[in-house]
Amino acid sequence: MTTPWGELALARFPEDPRDRLRAWDASDEYLLRHLADQDVPLSGTVVVVGDRWGALVTALARHAPVQITDSYLSQEATRANLARAGVEPGTVSLLTTQDPPPERVDVLLVRVPKSLALLEDQLLRLAPAVHEGTVVVGTGMVKEIHTSTLDLFERILGPTRTSLAEKKARLILCTPDPSRERPANPWPYRYALPEGVGPVSGHTVVNHAGVFCADRLDIGTRFFLAHLPRTGGAARVVDLGCGNGVVGTAVALADPAAEVLFVDESFQAVASAEATYKANGVPGHAEFRVGDGLAAVAPGSVDLVLNNPPFHSHQATTDATAWRMFTGARRALRPGGELWVIGNRHLGYHLKLRRLFGNSHLVASDPKFVVLKAVKR
Repeated sequence: MTTPWGELALARFPEDPRDRLRAWDASDEYLLRHLADQDVPLSGTVVVVGDRWGALVTALARHAPVQITDSYLSQEATRANLARAGVEPGTVSLLTTQDPPPERVDVLLVRVPKSLALLEDQLLRLAPAVHEGTVVVGTGMVKEIHTSTLDLFERILGPTRTSLAEKKARLILCTPDPSRERPANPWPYRYALPEGVGPVSGHTVVNHAGVFCADRLDIGTRFFLAHLPRTGGAARVVDLGCGNGVVGTAVALADPAAEVLFVDESFQAVASAEATYKANGVPGHAEFRVGDGLAAVAPGSVDLVLNNPPFHSHQATTDATAWRMFTGARRALRPGGELWVIGNRHLGYHLKLRRLFGNSHLVASDPKFVVLKAVKR
């Protein structure tokens, strides 16, 4: 990436030489050019929210910025990119969306996330640290910035306007007004599940901002809940890509002897899963882990993996995440262990499972979804 201060070699995480997706885009470049062209004073506490692969904090490392991210993969990419650029460990503070934010923010740079709810939550959490002299600049591609995005900045921080578009990217320029009365933070959000969804019927779900379908039970998960396998004993079960943890919680409610591991790369998701599990007083043992799928799980140590893989990486449609999840599941499963997957019919997951496991069995289907099972031989 070309920056006003030189060239940077950047990569996503996990690194894959076949991956053609870059670790930055035009909105990152636009923001950095703006900071240099306007001679924005990068003094005091510089906070960068939603830096997707560490491009922004790597470029600004000399100013010792604070990065706040919801993504474990983004945080690991940032560590690798900082090391590649020769930045001393500890120069950049790496925080998650679950960590307390800095008490004072002098420069706030926001990479607009896909989730409007996550943006709302983060702006509300940071607003008390923003003062009238704080420089606030947001950035994103034109298709990512909507009237609702600008309204959030305006409602929470102060008067807001946008820049002209450059290379399909746009800046958000906000003038903080600390006297502005801010709304209460509605996150995390709690609701009761409907009846007819198996063991979790009527139970409580807790969702932190940014978690998929945070205000309702999505139709894919509803279909999956209706066709979950019975573990039948002290099995080790993984809710892979757990989101709010409703699937793993259903397993634990149905079989208190099961040991359930909730895994997601989103800090918000794992916090939601743990809150959902605890809100329902589920008996038995559970573990909650933020990470890169099953990379940290010992080979041959799992009996059952339940998975609803995403098919987007930010704005890009890709099957790379699903393939990594399936590969990790095969490694982690014991012989005879099973991977159960739900997905849209058109994604063709059965072909991937057959290629990887040598088998794929249709458990259930409707016009939109399929539930598939693959057995490790």
